Parts: sequence; C-alpha cells; structure tokens
Amino acid sequence: MKITALVSLAAAVLVFADASPINRRPHGSHGGHSVPMTRNPHFKHNTKAQIAKLNKRYPGLKILAASSGSVPLVDVQNDLEYYGTVSVGTPAQNFKLDFDTGSSDIWFPSSSCITTACKKHTRFSSTASSTYQKDGRSWTISYGDGSSASGILGSDLVNVGGISVRQTIGLATKESTQFGSSPEDGLFGLGFDTIESVSGVKTFMDNAIAGGLLSQPVVSVFLPSVRRNGGVGGEYLFGGIDSTKYSGSLTYVPVTKQGYWQVLIQDASYNGASLGQTSQGIIDTGTTLVIVSDAAAAAIHSKIPGSINDPNNGWLVPCSVSSSTDNVGFAMGGKTFNVPVADLAYEDLGDAGNCLSGIQGGGDNLFILGDVFLKSNYCVFSRTSSPSIGIAPLAY
Repeated sequence: MKITALVSLAAAVLVFADASPINRRPHGSHGGHSVPMTRNPHFKHNTKAQIAKLNKRYPGLKILAASSGSVPLVDVQNDLEYYGTVSVGTPAQNFKLDFDTGSSDIWFPSSSCITTACKKHTRFSSTASSTYQKDGRSWTISYGDGSSASGILGSDLVNVGGISVRQTIGLATKESTQFGSSPEDGLFGLGFDTIESVSGVKTFMDNAIAGGLLSQPVVSVFLPSVRRNGGVGGEYLFGGIDSTKYSGSLTYVPVTKQGYWQVLIQDASYNGASLGQTSQGIIDTGTTLVIVSDAAAAAIHSKIPGSINDPNNGWLVPCSVSSSTDNVGFAMGGKTFNVPVADLAYEDLGDAGNCLSGIQGGGDNLFILGDVFLKSNYCVFSRTSSPSIGIAPLAY
C-alpha cells in the first residue's frame, strides 16, 4: 500500500511539472520510439486548476495549493478591540476570536465550562466534532490585565479564512470574570511558539507554513479607525499582502527577539522633532493603547497643551485634540511611523473636556505599540527564517 501511494505521488508530481511541455530527447542509446514534444505558445500556468485536476485524478493524495485567507474584522466600541470569526471542528463551530500578536495560544471555552464568563460565550463541544482528538494535558494562561483562563488541551481542524490546519487548542473549563464583558469567545495567538503556555505546542502559523498552505509566510493586519473610516473593512490576511491598504512601500524592521514580535524603537518624536527616546518594543494587536516609558510619555505630553498626568487615570489630554493635525512618531528600521495626535483623544471622561490619552506610561522596559499605532499603520508580520515586521502608513 505504501509503495502504491509513493508511485501515485511521483506520477502526480511529474504531471504537474510537465504542465507546460518542452522539447525532450531520451538520454543514452537504448532503443525505443521517440515522440518529440513542442512548447504550446498559448499555454498559461494556472496553479489552482492544476491542483484541482490532480486532486480529481488522485483523490487519496489530497494535494493542497498554497493560498491566502482573509478574515474580516468587527471593530468593538470605537477601536477598543477587534475580532474575527474562526471555524473549528467538523461540522464547523464558529467562534469570535481576538487575534493577538502578543500571545501564542488559541483558546475558547469548552462546553464543560459553567462559569459565568463561559456561559456568556459560544462554547466548543468536542463530542459534536468528528475530527476532534483528545490531548488531555492541562493548560493555563494569564494576561497583563489580570485576566486568566485554564482547562485542557485538545486538537481539531481550525479554519481561518479558508486556511485549515490540525491545531492544538486550549479548551477553557475556567475563565476569570473579566472575560464575561468581552464580545469575543476567546483569543487567537499570533506570537512565536516560544511563549506558548505548554512547551512543544506549535502555533497555527507554524503548522500552516510547515504544511505549505500559505503563499507567503505572513499575516498582514489592517485595523480600521472609527474616526478615519468609520471602523469598517478591517482584516487579517493570512499568507498575503494587500498593497491597496497602504501608501508608499513597506519598511521591514527586523525582529530582535522571538516570542512577542519585538523590535528596536530607535526614537520617539513629535512633529518630526526627536524626543531622545530609544527602547525595545513590541507591536501588539492585543493591546488597545500605546504604552511607553514614563519619561517618553512625559516628553510626548509636554508638547500637547493642557495635558495632565492624573494619579488615577494616567495621562489625559484635552478632547479638543481630536481636530489636531500633529503627529507622534516612532522610528523603526530607519523610518518614522506616525500616530495622529487626534487619536490620543481616546475616551471622553466627561470631566471638564478631558479625554484618556491613547499613549500612556509604564512601559519602562518594553514599549508596546498597540491598536492606537496599528490603526494608522499597515503591518505585515513576516515569518521567514529571519522574522521581521513590514510597516507602511495606511492609505486612508
């Protein structure tokens, strides 16, 4: 049986390789009838058509073409967070997941979870999926805001925008109360496997790349802005780059440490004038605001008249800055990428015209460029042998 499969696979490869005929002559002096082959001048390669033809001819091989898959996003509460729909199991069970480059686990509640937070979300039924496989290892995760979840690991088919892989998933049997107010059912980690909660578990991107399912080893992120385009059209594009979403060309910034997507932030600036702030930082789709060092936060807000460092709420700015044309810049890879000061008027506190600032201090060891940065800059998270992040201003 194994020999038959190997012969069939070899035949399939040859058929695909010879799709565009060329002149060939038999080597050596052995006998036989030679049939000359000539190139068809009208032949055009169509990879998807060839794959479909091979799958029909050799149905047991399940040959897959490299592709890309787009996941549309829902903008929650004026750019607070974004989620997309992911299908799991057979038949598919759909979950609203928060795609997070600042973590690596994929998880959502199990049907056996009866906590209040779990009951408010779609729960995964392993017994209803014919492709589910039991793992049994325990799993737990916690986040910087104090939220946490725990449960067991399992394995099933996870489909993201048409890209489907067998994936280890965390099935929560307990969730902290913070998740009860969230519209998402769980999280979809896009970090590196070095920060998986359970050692040895591979990420979705690891498995998709290893399976040759992606045209390019990238995830491209477009987070929309309610202020700038009504918060519509957002997407995560797995395996591709949409050049219509950004202006100019992408600048690829090398990743300095694999875990989070960590890069060197060479400087912070205000309207192009250096503020003398350098730090390691991460670009994190799972964080709403931009978090910088206390010194950088003070330097930035010193340029914004009326800013206040409130002991209870952090940095506040006048809500009137929503009409400002100034920019805060972050230099990476030799180029500066801007955050409009208008986006710093993040939330109206109803307190004498003050708004919570979209940039806060506290990141003395590691700047975090969250959604306030991403909704002005297209980011391509590239998983080549030398990982990098391609960045360009959005084409609003």
